[in-house]
Amino acid sequence: MRVLVVEDHEELAETVAGGLRREGMAVDLAFDGPTALERAGINGYDVVVLDRDLPGLHGDQVCRTLAEGGRRARVLMLTASGTVADRVAGLGLGADDYLPKPFAFTELVARIRALARRAQPALPPVLVRGELRLDPARREATRGGLRLALSPKEFAVLELLLGAQGTVVSTEELLERAWDEAADPFSQTVKVTVSRLRRKLGEPQLIETVERAGYRIR
Repeated sequence: MRVLVVEDHEELAETVAGGLRREGMAVDLAFDGPTALERAGINGYDVVVLDRDLPGLHGDQVCRTLAEGGRRARVLMLTASGTVADRVAGLGLGADDYLPKPFAFTELVARIRALARRAQPALPPVLVRGELRLDPARREATRGGLRLALSPKEFAVLELLLGAQGTVVSTEELLERAWDEAADPFSQTVKVTVSRLRRKLGEPQLIETVERAGYRIR
């Protein structure tokens, strides 16, 4: 899952981003409205966590622009004001959900995951293919009942492959949705991660390389 956190309080933004990365998400940051729109225009985010009070361009206008642009990303709006009128106004601008500050981090994670599920075709809460089982909410993956010790990126790649339900996922899509904008598109990052994932999944091999196309789960 790829998330854009838009928050002008840089320390809070970095704290939230760090927590989301520990949850296995790829996270980019923007500290003002114009930068948020620039990032969203370049990258395909699943969820945008958007502070309402932003410098440069108010969060309301950012939300409206994203909605009018037909973006795929779901918008979770944050604000220091939690009145009913503010929530109604935010949702009316095109936000998909609303969370007043201060908030519990666990609730933020739960809301992001719920929105991400709505951004994609509906998938079951637990992904299963043969003896392979992956539970995104619990951050658990098992094969034949044995738990797999996966890194956050390995888990993210496996989740994307299982979610594709046997269709091919390109290297470009894996890089875009499992890594943030700091990733080098010309590196071997995806290939190396898939190689490590294959070793951890064991035999028989479950991840197939499709020449000049990408990868899929058998």
